[in-house]
Amino acid sequence: MNKQINRLNGGLIDHDQSLSFKFDGKRFQGHPGDTLASALLANGVRLMGRSFKYHRPRGVLTSGSEEPNALVELRSGGRQEPNTRATVAELYDGLAANSQNRWPSLERDVLSINDLFSNFLTAGFYYKTFMWPKAFWEKLYEPIIRNAAGLGSITGEDDPDVYDKGFLHCDLLVIGAGPAGLMAALTAGRAGARVILADEDFVLGGRLNAESIEVGGVAASDWAAHALAELSAMDNVRVLPRTTVIGAFDHGIYGAVERIADHLPTPASGQPRQIMWRIYSKRALLCAGATERPIAFSNNDRPGIMLAGAMRAYANRWAVRAHEQVAVFTNNDDGHRTAADLIAKGVHVTAVIDTRADAPSVDGTELFAGAQVIGSKGRLGLNSVTIRTDKGFTREIVCGGLAVSGGWNPNVHLTCHQRGRPKWDEGLAAFVPGDNLPVGMSVAGAAAGAMSTYGALRTGAEGAIAALSDLDIPAGAPELPEAKDSPVKLRPFWHVSEGKGRAWIDLQNDVTVKDVKLAHQENYVSVEHLKRYTTLGMATDQGKTSNMAGLAVMAELTGKSIPETGTTIFRPPYTPVAMGALAGRAVGKHFHPVRETPSHKWAIEQGAVFTEVGDWLRAQWFPKEGETHWRQSVDREVLQTRASVGVCDVTTLGKIDVQGADAAEFLNKIYANGFAKLAVGKVRYGLMLREDGIAYDDGTAARLAEDHFVVTTTTANAVLVYRRMEFARQCLWPDLDVQLISTTEAWAQYAVAGPNSRKLLEKIVDAGFDLSNEAFPFMSCAEITICEGCRARLFRISFSGELAYEIAVPTRYGDAMIRALMEAGEEFDVVPYGTEALGVMRIEKGHAAGNELNGTTTALNLGMGRIVSKKKDCIGNIMSEREGLNQPDALRLVGFKPVDPGQQVVAGGHLMKADGPVDAAHDQGYVTSAAFSPVLQSSIGIGYLKDGAERTGEVLRLANPLEGTEVKVEVVSAHFVDPDGGRQRA
Repeated sequence: MNKQINRLNGGLIDHDQSLSFKFDGKRFQGHPGDTLASALLANGVRLMGRSFKYHRPRGVLTSGSEEPNALVELRSGGRQEPNTRATVAELYDGLAANSQNRWPSLERDVLSINDLFSNFLTAGFYYKTFMWPKAFWEKLYEPIIRNAAGLGSITGEDDPDVYDKGFLHCDLLVIGAGPAGLMAALTAGRAGARVILADEDFVLGGRLNAESIEVGGVAASDWAAHALAELSAMDNVRVLPRTTVIGAFDHGIYGAVERIADHLPTPASGQPRQIMWRIYSKRALLCAGATERPIAFSNNDRPGIMLAGAMRAYANRWAVRAHEQVAVFTNNDDGHRTAADLIAKGVHVTAVIDTRADAPSVDGTELFAGAQVIGSKGRLGLNSVTIRTDKGFTREIVCGGLAVSGGWNPNVHLTCHQRGRPKWDEGLAAFVPGDNLPVGMSVAGAAAGAMSTYGALRTGAEGAIAALSDLDIPAGAPELPEAKDSPVKLRPFWHVSEGKGRAWIDLQNDVTVKDVKLAHQENYVSVEHLKRYTTLGMATDQGKTSNMAGLAVMAELTGKSIPETGTTIFRPPYTPVAMGALAGRAVGKHFHPVRETPSHKWAIEQGAVFTEVGDWLRAQWFPKEGETHWRQSVDREVLQTRASVGVCDVTTLGKIDVQGADAAEFLNKIYANGFAKLAVGKVRYGLMLREDGIAYDDGTAARLAEDHFVVTTTTANAVLVYRRMEFARQCLWPDLDVQLISTTEAWAQYAVAGPNSRKLLEKIVDAGFDLSNEAFPFMSCAEITICEGCRARLFRISFSGELAYEIAVPTRYGDAMIRALMEAGEEFDVVPYGTEALGVMRIEKGHAAGNELNGTTTALNLGMGRIVSKKKDCIGNIMSEREGLNQPDALRLVGFKPVDPGQQVVAGGHLMKADGPVDAAHDQGYVTSAAFSPVLQSSIGIGYLKDGAERTGEVLRLANPLEGTEVKVEVVSAHFVDPDGGRQRA
């Protein structure tokens, strides 16, 4: 077990308690409050990863979520988590981490050989190579690339943890808990507003925990702790640590991921590992701080080279030094603060290299003003840097750590999530939030360009007061604690042009200054083209530490300023999000929940075989003892229903209640056929068209009262039809007095079909309601009572072509209803039938269903051209008249039976003339649905045939080119059983 050779005194960790963890199989120790990165640094580990393309050795660069280098795999088995940033992985006892993107080991990575071929693997090389020989791509190039691609690995095991989703509401969402965020939350909380304070860190306070400054006369970290204690005691404030706000969406909605148990070995029983929150805010204040940017120079990617603010944070918060000897390279005063803090901690700062000729002096170390770092040395870690002084001399500075500061970029990411563009601030030499912010958002603190502690506190309070003022919530100006308010002292300096090695800009994707120059040379000068050609900013950190340097180099090459060159904008998520968090509990059986029909329990008791129909689980057939094949069961159900009576659960059909004084007029516009004059107590078949005139659903509409209709839809399109009807109601005809509600789940509905269906129903329908053909003819409807007072709806409609009814009762009575129907039908030898028998009978009758309403067919194709009323307007009416949809030889729905009854009609087969080639040019149509008809004792089918209505009796070939089969079929009427419809009207 290694000794913590770089551990300092102090910090915000618990030195009295030790935590054991492993990295690449080696055991180390850390303390509560450590991150994996700080604990590794404390143990002298600088090498933590390999770069993506060249597999160059890389160490930690930052101390936060912007980290591009130190990506590791945590845990094992189903909980294995790749691409975790070591800088935000909270240390716990027993943590096991492994480096990634290396083989066989981190120290000896074979693929680092790629670096030797870097001249051939420059930006855009993949656009110019792997093109010859053509045959090599699939067998050689692609396998090699796929094997080398990707960061980290995933396990094939199921994740055993639970992820959840939730909804939160607030007056003010404060994003970030640094000085600006804490001051804003205090101001709003004291005013009584409902506040949510969210921060990605597990210790809130932002840079207050990383600095040695004082706020209000106490240590900055202590002031932050006191502020959090006050906020936590407020009932109207919700504090969310370990919570990253990942995106700004419409209407003040923000996405946030709370890591509930990532800092534990395993979540407690029933505890979610992460929660994806959807936060509804009336106002939001972005206090996300700023990210330090590096300076590019030759070989600036060695382990041990990190951002100055990060090195300062490791020393002050985590009590860790990067190395026993460090140097600082900076273009601003913030780098000097790092040197001063490290010296105060007893770290040997060998030099401060400042690009400014007038740089202020630094006590305790040597200052090189007007100098630049032109190179570094070290194989798996930094050993020294070479500088060029202002006099032109070179000098080697021994150091194992180099703190680099090129200035700070406000974290504007969330301000861009709705296409907002940041604007340039010359004083900061950085982009700040623009004027086009997401509605309800304002920005404070360093994210707004206020880089001092006092400026952050002030703008945080002012931002909260302004946001609450918009909501008419009075908030008094708080007394701000005393804090430093020093101005930004910076002279822009982006990269060192001198040096023999490559100067790295994007450390994760291995993008160099040379790559940007190549993009310019090949005219990829647009920032969007630059990004995609070089992959600059396309890594998991979204270029948080690299974008500005790349833009600056391109601006220099084009002779433009940085604002003239422009910048890319950002999209959600702010940091990578686990797929589990996006899915929540919608995994496994919950990913596609099964909807059970009201008769499901009864059907199980009968031994039914089930099938998935959309979300529904429906009985497919009901096998009886002695039946060895599904066809035997289906044939029996069909024959028994047609001979006597059968019952089928049709609850899954969509049901929409349409009510209002203009309900009839509304349906008249929705359906292609007329509904304005439909009488109360009557049902009408209806066809719906898309805007382009194509038929997309059919069903019935029953008029129960002058202002009340019940519309049915196909099972598959229940949601689609309801959604489109709502769109029409709200957007197309908002002035109509009509209301809609889906009642699919509210009513259990059963089809009762067959010659004895009336007799069966007469046994359960309450006395006083006449079911005779004269009193209740075909296409009638009524609200009735059954079984001594249970309310019900009765529709005389038929999908089977037999005398049939559909009876609906409130869903809670659905199970009792199927039992009552089966009991009442015993004397008639009633049979339950499933979806297979239902399909057979509808094909025998020639009814169109989903196979026929396939998104390409019209009313004319369906044989319903005359149903489209020309006396009124409706959705799709005009477009249905297009010439191309009304050709004389248009496809028509017809029936087919094999010339040889022993052969089978196959759905999907294409129709060809009796003689001639089998190809698309000679295609005559296709079969949409097919089944074996136990009534006809033959395979039958329905489908579309060119000019089919005029080709009855013609013999065609039904070709199945995929399987190489052909069957001779005869064109017949689509109505195989009772073509005159006498049975359903009996």
